[in-house]
Amino acid sequence: MTGSALLNDPNANKGTAFSVAERRAYGLEGLLPPQVETIDRQLERALQHLDAEPNNLERYIYLTGLNDRNETLFYKVLMSDPARFVPIVYAPTLGEACRLFSHIYRRPRGMYITLDMKGRIAEVLRNWPHKDVRFICVTTGGRILSLGDIGVNGMGIPIGKLQLYTACGAVPPRVTMPIQLDIGTTNESLWIDPLYLGLRRSPPPPAELDAFVAEFIDAVQDVFPDCLIHFEDWKGTDALRTLARYKDRILCYNDDIQGTASVTLAGLMTALRTTGGRLRDQRVVFLGAGASAVGIADLLVRAMQDEGATLDEARAAMTMLDKDGPITPARNDLTVEQRPYARDAAPGDGLREVIERARPTVLVGVSTAGGTFTEEVVRLMGDLNERPIFFPLSIPHAECTADEAYRWTDGRALYAGGVQFPPVALGERLFYPGQANNFYIFPGLALASFGVKPTRVTDDVLIEAARALSDQIGPEGMAKGLLYPPQSDIMAIQITSACRLAAFMFDNGLAQVERPADIRAWIESLTYSPDYPAPQV
Repeated sequence: MTGSALLNDPNANKGTAFSVAERRAYGLEGLLPPQVETIDRQLERALQHLDAEPNNLERYIYLTGLNDRNETLFYKVLMSDPARFVPIVYAPTLGEACRLFSHIYRRPRGMYITLDMKGRIAEVLRNWPHKDVRFICVTTGGRILSLGDIGVNGMGIPIGKLQLYTACGAVPPRVTMPIQLDIGTTNESLWIDPLYLGLRRSPPPPAELDAFVAEFIDAVQDVFPDCLIHFEDWKGTDALRTLARYKDRILCYNDDIQGTASVTLAGLMTALRTTGGRLRDQRVVFLGAGASAVGIADLLVRAMQDEGATLDEARAAMTMLDKDGPITPARNDLTVEQRPYARDAAPGDGLREVIERARPTVLVGVSTAGGTFTEEVVRLMGDLNERPIFFPLSIPHAECTADEAYRWTDGRALYAGGVQFPPVALGERLFYPGQANNFYIFPGLALASFGVKPTRVTDDVLIEAARALSDQIGPEGMAKGLLYPPQSDIMAIQITSACRLAAFMFDNGLAQVERPADIRAWIESLTYSPDYPAPQV
């Protein structure tokens, strides 16, 4: 590859970092300014561009363009300050970017598998230029953050998620592939948008969708046999049904269900080191009863059983309600996954009444409705517990803010939200709220899987991921009230977690490669670094 073709290939392009000899050898003379720069100088210029942008959406668009031009420099920027750039390439900025995806579209990234490709999906997958794909993040766009069903506009999510595999977990980007399963959309406003890029039709009924997904799964196994499939942002019922069907058959996981569960469990483990309580003794109320709630409850139940609780005892500690009220056996709209958590209650009970009856130690919000942990509710939790534990996980609008949780409990709350809040001053005390962000879990899981090639991602693996994360909070962090390690240390955190997970996979017979003598050195040897290769001429 030479000349302008080389400059237009984001994987090979070095821009102004091409040496004089490379410019002569590859036909680049005259196509670049004369100054030969290091990647650090290019980084300086890129950061200046980002500082000059008026808002994070414009920074997202700039970074997308940079990724299209020069992948190495793009990751150099992200990995220079993950705490700054993760909220730009992922939530919360990515929500707005997805809403406008068809309007700000520049060039293709990833693959779009549509319903009219049925019968030819394996053939289409072979069009991907890289043959050793190890991670596919796939969405239907059916439930994107707080936006609901946005169809093909949801493609921004798997793109962003896989960028975090690399930016936070040092997984080589060449082994990742974002995929949009375009099954149509229930969002009729998109059908009439002339710039909408997806199918203008309703999604198929469940049986037809399941057949389409089955062909997709089989095609991935055929074309990319070592691939881990990461399900992301499917409609709740579709997500639960698909995960139940495949989690024990292929290498896959659902981050909304299992990743959210693992990071919540990690935060709860840290909180219990402060309170001195046992996991098996906790009582949890969920506002929201969808796929995320069920996933968190299922993993908590499994972890409680590890501490000696029976299945019935652990399930009895979980109480759920949604917009239609408590999850009760009398309701005829429950999924098979929700039914184990159905409890007798008055149909008209609200969150306050449920808390009064269940007397929870932990309150989890997965409702997508901001402000629903009212002052009355938060104060009630404070009356019931010396150190009430709050996980308002909805994005972008939390069920309560960190400031509200600390003020309404006189600073006794242990808090982690789905979005990051700044430190909160209460009198002379300063509180540091956590963010229960899945990026604490999935990059390390991916890095371990990249090396180990596990046969499955089991619940025990996800529990170990939670333990590995919680164990990285030291006394200094706990004294500040942190439930998670600092995001500024995310790369080191993920590498440490990957080492723990790799060892666990080897110990539990999940690995398909030979165990190395030094797991950490081996994991570190697999990591991606955003640096240009040395000149070859």
